[in-house]
This record gives sequence, C-alpha cells and structure tokens, in this order.
Amino acid sequence: MRTALVIGTGLIGTSVALALAGRGVRVYLSDHDPDRARTAAALGGGTVDEPEGPVDLAVVAVPPAHVARTIADAMRRGIARGFLDVASVKGGPRRELEALGCPLTRYLGTHPMAGAERSGPLAGTADLFEGRPWVLTPTSATDTEVLNLALELVALCRAVPVVMDADAHDRAVALVSHTPQLLSSMVAARLEDADETAVRLCGQGIRDVTRIAASDPALWVDILSANPGPVADILAAVATDLDETVRALRALQSADDAKRLDGTQGIENVLRRGNAGRERVPGKHGAAPAAYETVSVLIGDQPGELARIFADAGRAGVNIEDVRIEHATGQQAGLIQLFVEPLAAPGLTAALRERGWSIRQ
Repeated sequence: MRTALVIGTGLIGTSVALALAGRGVRVYLSDHDPDRARTAAALGGGTVDEPEGPVDLAVVAVPPAHVARTIADAMRRGIARGFLDVASVKGGPRRELEALGCPLTRYLGTHPMAGAERSGPLAGTADLFEGRPWVLTPTSATDTEVLNLALELVALCRAVPVVMDADAHDRAVALVSHTPQLLSSMVAARLEDADETAVRLCGQGIRDVTRIAASDPALWVDILSANPGPVADILAAVATDLDETVRALRALQSADDAKRLDGTQGIENVLRRGNAGRERVPGKHGAAPAAYETVSVLIGDQPGELARIFADAGRAGVNIEDVRIEHATGQQAGLIQLFVEPLAAPGLTAALRERGWSIRQ
C-alpha cells in the first residue's frame, strides 16, 4: 500500500492516519469539519491536499449511521481501489450499501477493537491498535485485492486480524462493548445526586466500573442506534439477573430463616456466575487469564516515585505483569498494586522493604 485516504479524522481515523504515515504510506485526510482534518495533518497524520488520482485504500472512519452513504459517495467518485470502514457495527452498514446498489466486491467492513474515553483528532495515537484485535468481515463477494489491502492495513497498524461474520460481530460487541458502556453509565448516574460524603468514599472499585462512563454521549448514541436489538437482548437478560438479585437482597432482610437462606443462595449464585464469566476474559497479550500475586506498596504522590519503584522492581529481577494505583482521599499518597508471578512476590516484597518502601498486607 502506497497511498490511502482517511475520511473522518476523529480518534480512530487520526490514529489510522498516524500509523500509516509513520510507516511510509502517503495519507490524504478528509473530514466534514476541515479544522479536524488540518489538526490531524499537523499531528503528522498526512495531508489535506486532494489526491491526484485513485488511492490504494479509502478508510472511512465516520459514525455508523453515515458509513454507507459516505462509502457510496466515495465509490461514485472513484477515489480508491478498495474501501473499508472502521465503525463498531458491521451488519447494518453492509445491508445499507447493498440497498444503495454499491458493489460489495470493493468493500470490506472492519472494526479495530481499540479506543479511549477521549475523542477527536488530538486523542489519536499511532500505537492505538498495537496488539489489539481488528475484526474483518469479508463476504463471498469481497474481492481478494480488497481483503489483501485490509490485511496490509492491519499489519501496518500492528494489530491482530480476526475474521468474523458481520452479524456475529454485532452480537459480540453488544456483549463485550456496548452493554458495558450503558451499565457503566447507569452506575455513574447514581453518583450525580449522591451526597458529597458518599462520593468522597469512592475507591478503585467505583473508578474501575465507571471509567468508560466518561465517553462522549453523542458518539455512543450513534453507535447504539446502529446496534439496538442485540444490546437490548443482553440488557433484558441483565435485567432478569437484576430482578433476581433484588429479590434475594430483600429476602436477606426477612426474619424467616428459610427466606434468608434462599436470599443467600441467590446472591452467591450471581457472584459465582460472575467469577466464572470473569475467568473467561483473556489475559495478558490475549492469552488465557493468569493468576498473579499482588504486592501493595504505599507511594507518595510526587515526581519520580513511580519510576523509582519500577526501577527497584527491575533491580530485584521481577517483571511487573500489571499495575493499579488507588489514590488516598485527602492525602498526597496512594497505594500502588504490583501484579507479579506468585513465585516472584516474596522476593519482590523483601527487596522493596530493603529499599525503604512501605508494604501493605
């Protein structure tokens, strides 16, 4: 691939442009808002000049509701040899393209499974897709040249290609992406009118659950409008679990021993099912989940502290598999949790204590 046109310079489009430009592809940028395209160009994502002729690949990075018409217009203008989109839903845009009479031989629906709470070109990064799954949804009509261009794009962005049926993809993202977004927002909404005293008690658990609630509402309305059925189906199943959990909690308030036992079993059931589901979430680098030991260390909130503790762990010959920081309320300190292989935990604990760190059990 020598040339590409990126249509839509938000987070995903700009990140694609930066990755391609950084690997020698001549990238042209287009957006309904020229300022966004110019911003992406200023970041190093390419040029806002018009291409002199058809480019190798057009990457359409617009909201799902606009994908089909944007691609149809681009095809009519003959601006590329191949066309793909990066929207988070796949079945709807493809059916709309068919209805518009567009040749599906030159089109491939894709979805990079990467993102961030922030949006816009300034949020774009060239490494956004590295090591992340990138779903491709070819059909029997997809031209081999277009599939090869898509695979080359994924390789240049250093992502991992995953081939799926479009409708199966939409059901999958409803489960692992779209429903979690709504549930996160629902939990965060409970905080809007909560007492300040309660909010000040927020710890890492509520931060984890509500992190993605900071996402752009307008963007998510577009996404959910394109995949409402599968998301509604999953939420209906969650609602059933929620009703059962409420019933079990009410039973725990009863003076009747049998009802309390029934409530206990109901709560335990949903928690155990949650354990089982969590164990299926892929671990580091997409491998099977690994059981790590946690070494918790009190750390000051000042420059250089994180670098120092990582350096001390390195001197102890221990690889940090994952890390989490919980900030202390009203104090310039926090608790850093270092996730390491179980056999490495005792040695790391001893080494950090020797270097003056305060270890929390």
